[in-house]
Amino acid sequence: MGLEIERKFLVNHVKWATVEKPNAEFYRQGYLLTDPNKTIRVRATDTKGFMTIKGKSEGATRAEFEYEIPKEEAIQLLDMFAVSDLTKYRYKILFAEKLWEVDVFLGENEGLIVAEIELSSEDELFELPDWAAEEVTGEKKYYNSNLSTLPFSKW
Repeated sequence: MGLEIERKFLVNHVKWATVEKPNAEFYRQGYLLTDPNKTIRVRATDTKGFMTIKGKSEGATRAEFEYEIPKEEAIQLLDMFAVSDLTKYRYKILFAEKLWEVDVFLGENEGLIVAEIELSSEDELFELPDWAAEEVTGEKKYYNSNLSTLPFSKW
């Protein structure tokens, strides 16, 4: 079984604006199923498609199975079957030898920036970049599946 161990942080907008960033990748993602115990997500990036099945979060850990699919099929699945969706730009930043994924949300989630780091264990030590602010790991309103149904602009 695949496991995802991930911590999430809000991003300080002022400090983020000063960061030298690589090119971002556009993500469109939608949910075929959003349930507190499991989600089925389809994602289309600039070049690829993915289908991901995630289990219920227990702390910072949950079961995750991800499969690459043709981008064209991902777009068809999103158009035909997604019950909710969102868009964002993702920046991949290497900081202190760890990969951070920073999502700058668009549409009804515009104004929200969230940074995620995947770890090998829940107690793994890592250094926080100065642009990482409040930790929101486990706060359900920040789950992408929830942002797709109750966006940031409606809080």
